[in-house]
Amino acid sequence: MSAQVKKEIQFEIAHVLFADIVGYSKLSINDQHAAVEELNQIVRASEQFQRAEAANRLLKIPTGDGMALVFYTNPEEPVQCAVEISRALREHPRLQLRMGIHSGPVSGVVDVNERVNLAGAGINMAQRVMDCGDAGHILLSKHVAEDLEEYEKWRPLLHDLGSCEVKHGVRVSVVNLYDDQFGNAKLPRKFEAVQKRRTRVRWAAAIAALLMLAAIVGGITMFSSSRAQLALAAPEKSIAVLPFANLSEDKANAYFADGIQDEILTRLSKIADLKVISRTSTQHYKSAPENLPEIARQLGVAHILEGSVQKSADAVRVNVQLIKAATDSHLWADTFDRKLTDIFSVESEVAKGIADQLRAKLTGQEEQVITAKPTDNTQAYDAYLRGLAYSLKTTLTPANFLGAQKYLKEAVRLDAKFALAWALLSDIESRGYLTQNLQPTDALREDARQAAETALTLQPNLGEAILAKGFYYYGCLKDYGVAVHYFEQARPLLPNSSRITEALAYVTRRRGDWDKSESYFNEAERLDPRNVNLLGQHAQSYMCLRRFPEALRKLDQVLNIIPDDMDTLVTKAGIAQGEGDLPRAAAILAPLHPNADDTGALETQVYQAILERNPGPVISRLKEVLAKPDPALGFFNGELRFWLGWAQEVGGDRAAAQESWRQALSELEPFLKEQPDNLLLIGDMAVTNAVLGDKAAALALAGRAIATRPLEKDAIDGAYAIEFFARVVTQVGEPDRAIEAIRKLLSIPSSDGFAANVPLTPALLRLDPMFDPLRNDPRFQKLVSSAPKKGEK
Repeated sequence: MSAQVKKEIQFEIAHVLFADIVGYSKLSINDQHAAVEELNQIVRASEQFQRAEAANRLLKIPTGDGMALVFYTNPEEPVQCAVEISRALREHPRLQLRMGIHSGPVSGVVDVNERVNLAGAGINMAQRVMDCGDAGHILLSKHVAEDLEEYEKWRPLLHDLGSCEVKHGVRVSVVNLYDDQFGNAKLPRKFEAVQKRRTRVRWAAAIAALLMLAAIVGGITMFSSSRAQLALAAPEKSIAVLPFANLSEDKANAYFADGIQDEILTRLSKIADLKVISRTSTQHYKSAPENLPEIARQLGVAHILEGSVQKSADAVRVNVQLIKAATDSHLWADTFDRKLTDIFSVESEVAKGIADQLRAKLTGQEEQVITAKPTDNTQAYDAYLRGLAYSLKTTLTPANFLGAQKYLKEAVRLDAKFALAWALLSDIESRGYLTQNLQPTDALREDARQAAETALTLQPNLGEAILAKGFYYYGCLKDYGVAVHYFEQARPLLPNSSRITEALAYVTRRRGDWDKSESYFNEAERLDPRNVNLLGQHAQSYMCLRRFPEALRKLDQVLNIIPDDMDTLVTKAGIAQGEGDLPRAAAILAPLHPNADDTGALETQVYQAILERNPGPVISRLKEVLAKPDPALGFFNGELRFWLGWAQEVGGDRAAAQESWRQALSELEPFLKEQPDNLLLIGDMAVTNAVLGDKAAALALAGRAIATRPLEKDAIDGAYAIEFFARVVTQVGEPDRAIEAIRKLLSIPSSDGFAANVPLTPALLRLDPMFDPLRNDPRFQKLVSSAPKKGEK
């Protein structure tokens, strides 16, 4: 082996289709060659194969009597390819093929003859799964089948076979994929053998013949009446509250229906004996859908609550129906006609009625909590519900945060003792400070602290208030130890809240404990399986770790819930950029038309043009946006002005670039006085000074960024600060420091980069014009050659 020159193929998660020709060894040599050539033609005619190959997202590994096809985007690709191959084989009856599919890690080498040899658990398991089948079978590992369960079109085609023993005594769980157009519905011979052995054991145990017959008949009945289930039965004491229909004549009252639904759900979620799915997982369903059993299966619950709200002046009618999902039968229903002043009794009665129906045990404290009346002021409660509606929107924009903040401030103005409103106000301000959807000023940070402390003073045992105090320490003060203390304190008071485990996932991520963060994300997703923001953040973690295939799988889960979501598509484009696949990124970004306030999407499109070194079209778009800057964007207007200068520089208009950068600096500087700890603002100003040639100012600001967020205290922002520093020292002519910083960045998990939705990668270093001063440095060349070029995997 030492005589060979080897090049490593990147280790990553792949989706493998392993196929071989049954009876190949019995064929003559000429027939073997003919069979392989016939198979190659069928495979190459597959649309899925052609799409993946055109996108350079496919490896084809010959195996003598078949092949392994290695896809890299999502687990549907090998399955769809297998279906297309199986259908085509109906026209080639002499060619007997079996296929196995698994998703898992792969790696390998390219030898001196440029032959690709692939290895790893992903390909080994795909072969073992295939070995369980006979001619015509398309067998999936249980892991792949569970991924496909997320997609409605695949569910009827999945047939669980149980486990099969393969090489070295290993047992694999296998699912058969078929319908009347493809695949093989017959039980594989290996599973027939298993069944025969089990039958002999039953007879040897002298089980009574009548009982045996009953068991067999029962088994046949069960098999014929339903598909094999891939998930455990939902707990009996479990419920999801679907969106309530707004039956008011004034459709603007939708916020009121949303608020009543959320308040009922919140009261239920405080009962520890119940499993209650968070609103963030239910809000994308209709208020009265037809496929309740399927929705319950997706959410992992046994019961569904539907409802409607009709509001006219100060009169309210609330109708609710509790449904047992498995049978789609009504367990309980009621209609409440009340005055607005008595709306809290409706929420309490519904929660108690459901608890009674599901036979949930309530502690004395839980009884008090679900019957609590948060305010006596109906106007304050109306303002609170309006603010709550803004806070529940999935799109994180300045407009939504400002709307929530406005109404919640009005709620606490109308009732200064409204603890729940104070808690939500603090939560909104802390999250706005962290995400910069609200301008992160010292004044905002102080407002968040006061709101949290007011809520706790009014109600020391209010779970939402304790959680808000934790978010203040997390989002505003970056004091992660104290934040964890408050999150853990809130846990027993909010037993069904995914937000606590979600927050713990964020804190442990910032502390650099990626494994524990992953565990918390998984726990949160069990409580909140269709929370798109949670799934998106889980994808961000994978991106920080540069585990792009796993990130793409999470993003595809989001798109399965909210198709064509712009932020998710932009993130997928960022991954393509990070992998150096500019054509794929361009194909994703081209149809998108982000608004001016969606700076992330807009900047990703601009960065694409800069990486392609063809910035003409985006220059006119940036000029259009900056002609009427949105004051709500704050310093982001100055950041967009920097991007305009960068695009102009790459386009060859240096004079225009310098003017744009000077104007950007003048727009950014005033914000620094009010936002002295704003890392993004400090970094923007550091890079802007660097490209303007002010070395002293640029280095001072870059150093300030690192001092503000040292890596040992914040694994996310610390890496971000190092990237700012790397870009600055590159631009001011300090290559030694630049190489050192880049080497450090590539060796650690990193946050979203300065100019992309992904951390800095060797592929981006090859493409990004800001690193052009280092192109001829052998150390830089070595760094950028450490990853495959476009199409390599």
